[in-house]
Amino acid sequence: MTVTATRTPGARTPGARTPVVLLHALSLHASMWAAQERALRALGRTVLAVDQRGFGSAPLGDAPPSLDVVADDLARTLDGHGLDRVVLAGSSMGGYTAMAFLRRHPDRVAGLALLSARATADGPEDAAQRLRFAELVQDPAHRPVLVERVTPLLLADSTCAERPDLLARVLADARAADPAALAWAQRAIAARPDSTDVLRAARVPALVIAGAQDALVAPEESRYVADALPQGRLITLTRTGHLQPLEAPEAVTDALRGLLAEVDATADARSGARAC
Repeated sequence: MTVTATRTPGARTPGARTPVVLLHALSLHASMWAAQERALRALGRTVLAVDQRGFGSAPLGDAPPSLDVVADDLARTLDGHGLDRVVLAGSSMGGYTAMAFLRRHPDRVAGLALLSARATADGPEDAAQRLRFAELVQDPAHRPVLVERVTPLLLADSTCAERPDLLARVLADARAADPAALAWAQRAIAARPDSTDVLRAARVPALVIAGAQDALVAPEESRYVADALPQGRLITLTRTGHLQPLEAPEAVTDALRGLLAEVDATADARSGARAC
């Protein structure tokens, strides 16, 4: 797992404010969070935007497909930066990585933001579609058509119509992604377990962000995720689809700032209680 952004000079002393880790969606890489990364770093926040296994500059390796593998990659990345507890913000596949990390390393999660990610496991039909995608995306005869057909579904129809530059950028990332990594990730996501109980046990400030025009995760699924989190709240962004950090960067940044303020207030309250 490759880190593409680190703490800026002049930021607060490590540990003074909880760092935030940004986890990207399938077929993209850490740069999808560039707007949020810049804004949060400008506030003196420690930010890690990471390339997950097989994407961006992160090698795929030879481990069998599993989100547990990616979660443990992240744990090692945090260890390498001397970070203990963090706020995780994951979009789509990044959300599934965040839930896997929460399952395996719960004491290291101080806050959670999930964007366009389901709490439940895939049903047989959805899992079969992912596995079929994994087969076809590695076939040079099928991959171009598959990428051109599926990738626009990541954006709202209004985004595709009004922001052709963003659609072109997302298509370029999807075309450039390693087919083996796409297949590995889809197989890992298809095999993920139900995370409802994991979310119910997560007593940390939490935020769910949904796109009102998301063609891949229905509004009721985002509501289910928010309801499963004891401190969860749902924000639905109009005129956005599956990739809200790119489609509505300022709104997502504002939502993350609010979550981080909650996390900081909780940490300060706990520190005060310990001091007493």
